Amino acid sequence: MVHFVGAGCGAADLITIRGAQMLGEADVVIYAGSLVNPELLTYTKKGCEIHDSAKMTLEQVIEVIQAAEAHGKNTVRLHSGDSSVYGAVREQFDELDRLEIGYDVCPGVSSFCGAAASLKTEYTLPGVSQTVIITRAAGRTPVPDRESIRSLSAHQSTMVLFLSTSLTEKLQDDLLAGGYPQDTPVAIVYKATWPEEKIFRCTVDTLHETVAGNHLTKTALIIVGNCMGDEYLRSLLYHPGFSTEYREAIK
Repeated sequence: MVHFVGAGCGAADLITIRGAQMLGEADVVIYAGSLVNPELLTYTKKGCEIHDSAKMTLEQVIEVIQAAEAHGKNTVRLHSGDSSVYGAVREQFDELDRLEIGYDVCPGVSSFCGAAASLKTEYTLPGVSQTVIITRAAGRTPVPDRESIRSLSAHQSTMVLFLSTSLTEKLQDDLLAGGYPQDTPVAIVYKATWPEEKIFRCTVDTLHETVAGNHLTKTALIIVGNCMGDEYLRSLLYHPGFSTEYREAIK
């Protein structure tokens, strides 16, 4: 059996209870060494066989899983954050389906959630933004034209950018050309929830300067939007004048 486990957003104790239990029972662990906190490996049992997938191809990962299956071993494929976001898991699922190897998925806390917690920010503020766009700037890995930063910026929604810290010069131009005002708040969160976490705040028109000036090139999220501003509407859910199925409005 293969368990795909979301490692959480950085801090070792932000893995789920189920994920930690699966790690503790695994005979083989294949983890994303360039992104996963190595402290998580302390959850593994003595004698567990550990592989760093940062140094492996898809084919090599599958070979390790096949070998484990041949010997009746349990494998944990440990991905950073939650594997559904930029986890490259679909191609692994398809290969395991082809080989008729059973697997399941244990969700994790994505780094965009960890970043919000570190920033003490609510992405979906009433009257400001009710939409969160999770995306990335086009670099060596292309992005469909219909999902260009310029086109997505027209909504002026909360935008969370993965894998874009080395591309901020063009990113800044695209955000501005697409519709974000120059003074739109921006936060760059380096290694959210890790012990070495750092937070940098700026605006869209100073994004590239802030990233370059602090020598940030990877392992950081960029959050753009007025959800980090000071103006918003009170939530109706807890407003005394708003009725719900659980309480009557106070008149």
